[in-house]
This record gives sequence, C-alpha cells and structure tokens, in this order.
Amino acid sequence: MNKKKSAKNLAEENKPSFKLFPFSAFRGAILIQTWYRRYVARLEMRRRCTWRIFQSIEYAGELDHLKLNHFFDYLMTYFTPSNNKDRDFLNRILSEPEIIFDPKLEKPIETFESVVVPDTYVGPRLSFPLVPEDATNLLEAYQHEQHLHAYYVLRLLSETEKHLAQLPNITCISTCYSEEITVCGDLHGQLSDLFLIFYKNGIPSPQKFYVFNGDFVDRGKCSIEVLIILFVFLLVYPKEVHLNRGNHEDYMINLRYGFTKEVTRKYKEHGSKILKELKTVFSCLPLATLIDQKVLIVHGGISNMTDLERLATVDRRKLLSVLTQKRKQSRVWGVHESKASRCGKSSLSSRSQLPHSSVQEELRSCRRMAGMSLTSVDTRSDDSSILEDEDVQQVTDILWSDPIPQNGCRVNQDRGGGCYFGPDVTKEILEKYNLQFIIRSHECKPEGYEFCHDRKVITVFSASNYYAVGSNRGAYLKLGPDLIPHIIQYQASKDAHKLTMTQRISRVEESAYQVLRERLFAHRSELASAFRQCDQDSGMITLNDWAKVVESVLNLGLPWRMLRPHLVSSAVNGMLDYNLWLKDLVTEQWSASQERIQSSLLENIYRNLSNLETLFNIIDSDHSGYISHDEFRQTFKLFSAHMNIEISDQDVTNLVNSIDFNKDGNIDFNEFIEAFRIVRQSSSDDISSWNPRVTDATNPQTASL
Repeated sequence: MNKKKSAKNLAEENKPSFKLFPFSAFRGAILIQTWYRRYVARLEMRRRCTWRIFQSIEYAGELDHLKLNHFFDYLMTYFTPSNNKDRDFLNRILSEPEIIFDPKLEKPIETFESVVVPDTYVGPRLSFPLVPEDATNLLEAYQHEQHLHAYYVLRLLSETEKHLAQLPNITCISTCYSEEITVCGDLHGQLSDLFLIFYKNGIPSPQKFYVFNGDFVDRGKCSIEVLIILFVFLLVYPKEVHLNRGNHEDYMINLRYGFTKEVTRKYKEHGSKILKELKTVFSCLPLATLIDQKVLIVHGGISNMTDLERLATVDRRKLLSVLTQKRKQSRVWGVHESKASRCGKSSLSSRSQLPHSSVQEELRSCRRMAGMSLTSVDTRSDDSSILEDEDVQQVTDILWSDPIPQNGCRVNQDRGGGCYFGPDVTKEILEKYNLQFIIRSHECKPEGYEFCHDRKVITVFSASNYYAVGSNRGAYLKLGPDLIPHIIQYQASKDAHKLTMTQRISRVEESAYQVLRERLFAHRSELASAFRQCDQDSGMITLNDWAKVVESVLNLGLPWRMLRPHLVSSAVNGMLDYNLWLKDLVTEQWSASQERIQSSLLENIYRNLSNLETLFNIIDSDHSGYISHDEFRQTFKLFSAHMNIEISDQDVTNLVNSIDFNKDGNIDFNEFIEAFRIVRQSSSDDISSWNPRVTDATNPQTASL
C-alpha cells in the first residue's frame, strides 16, 4: 500500500505544471516577433542603403553630364574660330543643327526611299498605312528576337513625325471613350517589361487607352525595339495611344546613356540616318497629357513657375535638346540666378557654376594659343531671346523636376536640372488649374510607384529590375471614369521570383557595392591625398576620419558609417591602414586585360570614361564609330587652348599619327581612349615625344571634366 502511494505521489510530483504554460507561450511569441522584426528591420536598412547607393551614383552621372554641357556652352559662348574651316567644325560638333520646317511635311530631308530592302530579308515587314495586324506581327517578331529593317524604321519615323507634329503640346483625353486609361512610366529600353504589361493588361485597342509617360530609351538593351513598338501602336491607334516626352528623349542625353550606341551597333551604316530622324521625332513629342481636365500627366514634375498656358504655346519642335539651346552667357546666368532666387536659393552649387573671376584674362590667353579671335558678348536687350529662355525653363522643369516632402521649391542640385517641389507647390498648381492630382515618372521606386504630397502626386515607374535583378518592381496605373488610381505591380525577371527576400537583397547589395568600389577606385588619388592630411605620421586614420574623407571626395550623400563594414575589412581597434585599403581597391579592379595599364592611368580612365565616350560621340557627328585625323586635331587644339596648354601643330600631328595604330586614317573609340592614356602619362611622367607646357593648372572648367 505504501509502495502504491509512494508511486502515485512520485507521478504527481513529476507531472508537468500546465498553469505556467500560457505565460511561457506568450513570452515565446513576443520573443519570436521581436527577433523577426529586428531581422526585417535589418533587411530594410540594407535595402535602403543599397537603394541610396544606386540613386546617388545615377544622379551624380546626370550632374556630370550637365557639367559637360556647361563646358560646351562655355566654348560656344566665348570662342570664335579664326577661319571658315574651324567655324564649320565648331558649328558641327557644338551647335544644335538647324531644323528645316516643312508645314506640309511631304517628305523628310533624309528619305527612306534611298534604303533598299534586299530579297534575302526574312524579318518583319510593315505596310503603310499601318493596320492592327502589323502591330501584332511586329510583337511576335520581336519575341523571336528578329530585326526590323532600316527601311521600315526610317519610314515609320517619317510617318510618326507627321502625326506628332499635328498634336498640341498638352494632349487632352477623356475617360468617356474608354472604360479605363492605363498610364505607364519609364521603360528605359526594357522590352520584357513592355511585353509583360501587354500580357497582363492587354495590347492597345479602341477599348484600351494607353499613356506612356516618357523615357522610352537609354540604359536598357532594347531601346530601339521599345520605341518602334510604341510608334507602331501610335499610328495604328492614334486616338488611343498617347506619348509624353521624357528627359531621355533628347539626343544629347542619348549620347551618354547608350541609345546612340545601340542604334549605331544595330543598324550600322543606316544608324546615322535613324538617329538624325529621331532628333526631330523626339522634339515633336507632346509635353504633357490631361485626363478629363482633372489629372495632369508629366514626366518629371512641376515648379512654382509652371504655367500650363505658357507651356501650351511653346514651339516644342525647336527643342531638339533642352541642354543645348543657344544662349548668351550673361543670359544663362540671368536665368539660373532668377531660378535660384525663385526657388529660395541664392546661388547654384559650386559644382555646377561656371568661372567668374579673371575670365577675360583667361580667354585672351586661350584664344592667343588657339589662334582664335575675341568675341564680344552681345548684352543688348532681346525680348524674343528672353522669352525663348523662359520657354526652355518651362520644359526643363516638367521634364527634370522631383517632389520632396518639405515645402518650397529649390534647384535640383542632385540631378543638375529642374527643381525640387514641395507639397505647397503641388497644392498651388492643383488649385490654380482645378486639378485633382498629378501623375509623374522620372524616379525609380522600390515598389514601382509612390504616393506623396497627401496622395496628390503619384510616381509610376515601369522598368522593373532597373538597377539590378530584384532591385525594384515595375508598375502601371489604371484610371476609370471615377479617376481613382489603381496600381498594378510586376517583376519581369523569372529569377527574381525564385529568390527569397534575403537572397534578393544580397544580390542587389553585391551589385551596389561593386559599383561603389569602382567609384572609390576612380577617385583613389584624391582619397589618398585627403587621407594623408588626417594622418599623424602613422599611416593610420580613424574610421570616423575615413567616413568624412570619403564623403568629402565623392559627394554622394551616403551613410558611410553604415556602409563601412562592407567596404573596410582591415580596420584594427578603430584604426585603418589607408594605404593598404587603397591597395586593396586597386587589386579588386585589376584584371588580366588591364595588367599593362598603369594603376594611375586606369583610375583616370574609370573616372572619365562616360565623359570620354560622350565627347567621342559628339565629335563623331555622323555616328560612324570613327573620327578623322582632322577632326581630332581640331578638337585637341580647341580643348588644349581652353586648358591653357601650349602645344604646336606638329606635336598634335605626331600625337594623331601615334594613336592611329592601324594607320587607316581614322580613330576609333579604343584609339581615342589610348590618346587619353598617352596624354595622362605624358603630363605626369614627362616622357612622351611631345611635351606640352601647362601654364595654368587651376582652371575650374578643366576640373569639372
């Protein structure tokens, strides 16, 4: 009996207590939630840092391009060639070509009739006037990676120009004629995104209206295909398909961001004709769209000086490029200063300013060495010129501006063009024109869209995986008669759907840090010099000093202390051997094909590659992929005069002959890069056969390049 009792007592003692279980489960749930929230927060912080890297470098590139354009404005304003040959050359590479307007538009200057389609051609064909079957056949052909012959491209551009030229600057459409209107943002040459939009939403039709809000080209690999598809649907359904101009529908922007190169590569000898025709086609694109007089669609945004009545009267066909308008230097500064004051800024950023001091002395020296004569700047009042500049500013603001959460309007210093506009500016414009909200694009967003300014401004971006696979979703917007926006998101890459959130962020993060390391490498010499100023003769600096120096040199506005663990792995006790760190940067960027190039020269090529490619494309005005000896000689003479470098004609001739490796009488881009390498090596080592004497190394314009 005692044994049974003792066994029973023992069982009761070993019986688990269930009274405490609910409390333990609650604590466990809280702990799991806390861990998960911390994990998600860390992922979100990593994603935001990665996004900031991509966006900062993208905007820095746009600012570099604007500074390069300022450099050409400077040359156009202050330098006059001394003979007809130099004058023709300058006009060709620096001036915007004159537009010949034909009110009837019976035939383009460059006609498609000179291009012959061979009998062996098996690609898609277009019959004019176009019918819906042409559009569907073209889509199918592009899905099979077929190529549209240059004859059809040129004829399509000719017909598109005729149609666009008849449209107003601001297109007005109504939901009364369609169940819904679809608005697409930037596509940037990503054909897979356009296909996915058509698959999910349907192709344009009498019941399916579309508005494509600019930036059809550049950066993506299929820009010309995207453009051709949009133009074909525009001609098939002229009342249902509407296109707005974006800031990348600009031939000067195309020189830098890939579209010019793509067309030249795909269409070879006909590429120059296509690009020439595209200049005028882009200028004919409408600038904005109004839906039911209540919704304004523009590519970039607005400013507090946006005037829709004024915008409707702008002669947009004269704006081949908003970056290359012929402006007098004094007027340029008058416009920028007035814009700065209206936006609450006293002056522009020093990074984008032209030199003010001792300009005349510098110019006299440059002209003397270049054999150029003095040009007097006409400062007389010219109302038509001032009005034209105001028109350019109206267009620039709607193509380049971005919204910000703070009130006010200020210069967009990150991009170098347009404005930052706040909620008060949005409210003012909406009330002035009795609008409900604004739809814009221009900015990549992680989810493909974003509401701001109390949901009165909607950003729609349709190029998914823009920075890297998995970096962002694409989106389009649908509006019905009630004008309530409905957002549809997507991601074109199949690989992105298979990745977990952590894997996706890790991949994008890896791409972002690689781009950032390349940027650091490109400024290695400047970083080394700045690090030495912080060094107390120990070869070491603090991590705090490292972060400050990197930001002061790169000016990207990044949280360097948060990024440091991914960029610095050799710190000991909070101290960094910066020489070792810089050496690691060189090792990372080194490859077998670059072993013969000196590290300092490779650094300069990394830093200047985009500018060099843009310069080459500008000089190569016929887009043949080559520049002649004479073109190179005149360009080098012009730039050396601007940089105060004394060099004889014979020395320039020797340089030209030395870099024309195959002796074919032309210089391709690789040889052009080699010329840059030789010049950099000569100026640093003084070992070249020619030895230019630099008289002024502090030219602020040279520093901007």
